[in-house]
Amino acid sequence: MIMTTTPNIEGKSIAEYLGVCTGEAVMGANIFKDMFAGIRDIVGGRSAAYEKELRKARRIALQEIGEEAAKLGANAVVGIDIDYEVLGDKGGMLMVSVSGTAVRVA
Repeated sequence: MIMTTTPNIEGKSIAEYLGVCTGEAVMGANIFKDMFAGIRDIVGGRSAAYEKELRKARRIALQEIGEEAAKLGANAVVGIDIDYEVLGDKGGMLMVSVSGTAVRVA
Protein backbone atom coordinates (compact mmCIF):
# COMPACT_ATOMS: atom_id res chain seq x y z
CA MET A 1 0.00 0.00 0.00
CA ILE A 2 1.45 3.33 -1.08
CA MET A 3 0.64 6.10 1.41
CA THR A 4 1.46 9.75 0.87
CA THR A 5 0.52 13.21 2.08
CA THR A 6 0.65 14.49 -1.50
CA PRO A 7 -2.46 14.59 -3.74
CA ASN A 8 -0.86 12.31 -6.35
CA ILE A 9 2.01 9.87 -6.71
CA GLU A 10 4.87 10.77 -9.04
CA GLY A 11 5.05 8.41 -11.99
CA LYS A 12 1.60 6.92 -11.29
CA SER A 13 -1.82 7.92 -12.51
CA ILE A 14 -4.93 7.63 -10.39
CA ALA A 15 -7.29 5.24 -12.17
CA GLU A 16 -10.09 5.38 -9.60
CA TYR A 17 -11.04 7.29 -6.45
CA LEU A 18 -12.57 4.89 -3.93
CA GLY A 19 -13.48 7.20 -1.06
CA VAL A 20 -12.25 8.78 2.14
CA CYS A 21 -10.73 6.47 4.73
CA THR A 22 -9.68 7.15 8.31
CA GLY A 23 -7.72 5.69 11.18
CA GLU A 24 -7.65 6.69 14.82
CA ALA A 25 -5.65 5.74 17.87
CA VAL A 26 -6.16 6.98 21.43
CA MET A 27 -3.40 6.18 23.89
CA GLY A 28 -3.36 6.73 27.63
CA ALA A 29 -0.28 7.98 29.40
CA ASN A 30 0.07 6.54 32.87
CA ILE A 31 0.97 8.49 36.01
CA PHE A 32 4.66 7.52 35.93
CA LYS A 33 5.07 8.74 32.37
CA ASP A 34 3.22 11.95 33.30
CA MET A 35 5.49 12.49 36.28
CA PHE A 36 8.71 11.97 34.31
CA ALA A 37 7.42 14.06 31.40
CA GLY A 38 6.76 16.90 33.83
CA ILE A 39 10.28 16.69 35.22
CA ARG A 40 11.82 16.69 31.76
CA ASP A 41 9.66 19.62 30.69
CA ILE A 42 10.91 21.60 33.70
CA VAL A 43 14.57 21.10 32.76
CA GLY A 44 13.89 21.79 29.10
CA GLY A 45 14.43 18.26 27.82
CA ARG A 46 12.29 16.16 25.55
CA SER A 47 9.72 13.72 26.88
CA ALA A 48 10.76 10.35 25.49
CA ALA A 49 7.70 8.67 27.03
CA TYR A 50 5.25 10.91 25.18
CA GLU A 51 7.26 10.75 21.96
CA LYS A 52 7.16 6.95 22.12
CA GLU A 53 3.38 6.97 22.68
CA LEU A 54 2.86 9.40 19.78
CA ARG A 55 4.91 7.22 17.43
CA LYS A 56 2.95 4.15 18.52
CA ALA A 57 -0.41 5.92 18.06
CA ARG A 58 0.62 7.25 14.63
CA ARG A 59 1.72 3.77 13.52
CA ILE A 60 -1.62 2.27 14.64
CA ALA A 61 -3.67 5.00 12.92
CA LEU A 62 -1.73 4.61 9.66
CA GLN A 63 -2.15 0.84 9.82
CA GLU A 64 -5.91 1.31 10.25
CA ILE A 65 -6.18 3.66 7.28
CA GLY A 66 -4.24 1.18 5.15
CA GLU A 67 -6.53 -1.68 6.18
CA GLU A 68 -9.65 0.38 5.46
CA ALA A 69 -8.29 1.41 2.05
CA ALA A 70 -7.47 -2.21 1.20
CA LYS A 71 -11.07 -3.21 2.00
CA LEU A 72 -12.19 -0.65 -0.57
CA GLY A 73 -9.89 -2.24 -3.17
CA ALA A 74 -7.28 0.53 -3.08
CA ASN A 75 -3.57 0.11 -3.64
CA ALA A 76 -2.73 3.62 -2.40
CA VAL A 77 -3.90 6.41 -0.10
CA VAL A 78 -3.25 10.00 -1.14
CA GLY A 79 -3.70 13.34 0.58
CA ILE A 80 -3.08 11.90 4.05
CA ASP A 81 -3.59 14.36 6.89
CA ILE A 82 -2.32 13.52 10.39
CA ASP A 83 -3.81 15.33 13.39
CA TYR A 84 -2.80 15.16 17.05
CA GLU A 85 -5.03 15.97 20.02
CA VAL A 86 -4.74 15.83 23.79
CA LEU A 87 -7.88 14.50 25.46
CA GLY A 88 -9.18 14.08 29.00
CA ASP A 89 -9.65 16.34 31.97
CA LYS A 90 -5.93 16.60 32.64
CA GLY A 91 -4.65 15.86 29.14
CA GLY A 92 -3.89 12.24 30.01
CA MET A 93 -4.90 10.83 26.64
CA LEU A 94 -3.20 11.27 23.29
CA MET A 95 -5.18 10.89 20.06
CA VAL A 96 -3.85 10.60 16.55
CA SER A 97 -6.35 10.73 13.70
CA VAL A 98 -5.43 10.10 10.09
CA SER A 99 -7.56 10.67 7.00
CA GLY A 100 -6.92 10.36 3.29
CA THR A 101 -8.38 9.29 -0.03
CA ALA A 102 -8.25 5.64 -1.04
CA VAL A 103 -7.32 5.29 -4.72
CA ARG A 104 -6.35 2.71 -7.26
CA VAL A 105 -3.24 3.74 -9.19
CA ALA A 106 -1.91 2.34 -12.43
